[in-house]
Amino acid sequence: MADKKLTNIEVYRKRWNFNIGILIFGVIFIYLVVTILMYLTGNHVSIYEVREGSIQKDNAYTGLILRDETVVQADAEGYINYFALEGSKVGARTRVFSLSPEKLEFAASTSSDEEAQALTAEEQSAILQQTQAFSDSFQSESFGDVYSLKDSISTILDSKSNQSRQAQLDQMVVDGSQQLTLYNASSDGVIVYSTDGMEDLSLDDVTEDMVTKADYEKVSLANNAYINSGEAVYKLIRSNVWNIVILLDDDTAEELADTTSVNIEFSKDNQTATASFEIRKSGDATLGVLTLDSSMVRYATDRYVDIELILENQSGLKIPKSSVIEKEFYTVPEDYLTQGGNSNNTGVLVDDGSDSASFQEAEVYYRDNETGMIYLDRDLFKEGTVLRKEDSDQTYTLQDTATLQGVYNINKGYAEFRQVTILTESDEYYIVQSGNDYGLANYDHIALNGEGIQEHDVVF
Repeated sequence: MADKKLTNIEVYRKRWNFNIGILIFGVIFIYLVVTILMYLTGNHVSIYEVREGSIQKDNAYTGLILRDETVVQADAEGYINYFALEGSKVGARTRVFSLSPEKLEFAASTSSDEEAQALTAEEQSAILQQTQAFSDSFQSESFGDVYSLKDSISTILDSKSNQSRQAQLDQMVVDGSQQLTLYNASSDGVIVYSTDGMEDLSLDDVTEDMVTKADYEKVSLANNAYINSGEAVYKLIRSNVWNIVILLDDDTAEELADTTSVNIEFSKDNQTATASFEIRKSGDATLGVLTLDSSMVRYATDRYVDIELILENQSGLKIPKSSVIEKEFYTVPEDYLTQGGNSNNTGVLVDDGSDSASFQEAEVYYRDNETGMIYLDRDLFKEGTVLRKEDSDQTYTLQDTATLQGVYNINKGYAEFRQVTILTESDEYYIVQSGNDYGLANYDHIALNGEGIQEHDVVF
């Protein structure tokens, strides 16, 4: 039997070596997992950066124009042709129109005439402005405005062709071959070749339907048209003083109640003017009456004009309406506010029924200087909690509350209520007061939607 070899081998466990890299990786992994879980289950808040801004209210109106107008009728019949350009000033000796038993034939323009009749830059701009103003204010129920635009543009174009027509009319008068009867202006004024039945309208006659252009019709007078005796041939505007009547809502009427003059801008040509202002009632409607003594000639052919009242803009901090919420607070006399013995933090003394009172830190969300009350968070105290005034036996029981409008400031990564004072508003934004100790500052970050957020919520 072969000798067996005896072995005495002991197996030692390998010594465990600490690996700092694995530890760091584990900590980072756990942090990422926790962060992801908090993000998935947390309250996601869209952020809005507060900026200074202003809101210009919509003060655009379509106004009814009233003037000192006289309609002149023909005292004979015949084909009418005009000498004076529409919108020009005429005197009692100015030749205005002619009547003839037959329709007049005018020679076609020559190439040199056509070059002379090319539109100037100012005339092209006038057509563009009128077209743009029409496009901005067009409403389907006022389709008749299309024809008014057509007539306005035709007037500009006719002013060119009239230069040739007038020369030919003058020659016909000299030749005496067309049996023309000539007529001068009946008086001084600005001449207009259209009528609409509103020439004798006074401020006392104006109704809401008139201002809104209900059933408005305008009749334009044309060259070489047949006129019967007694029919309108032109009208004269005899004064530079004129009125624009606009329809006001109740809020605007209240805002302008003490206003005696306003600056306005005309949409037609972006010109500005200053008008005296008064408010009148017409049935249930409230009318704003603007009176001007200049610029009448520019709008002599218009019965309605688009204007904008230039009112002072309200400026401050601009925030979205969706960010504003209402929150209820306890109201406490400000002399109950004190500071903690070991810190500069503000708070109140809570009376626990013993000889001493405990200090509880409390943030002041608003201070009403008129009433002397401060606003404290309701979540910090139970209703009926008794506060004690420092160095006094006087107490105050928490029960009275008041509501503040505000937003949630998230500059620090969690929600903090900040009170806001609203100055004005538009459809989507508020302008709020800046420089408030308990309010917002420029470049603050706030929650875009304040609903669903609680005080001190951590936001992502």
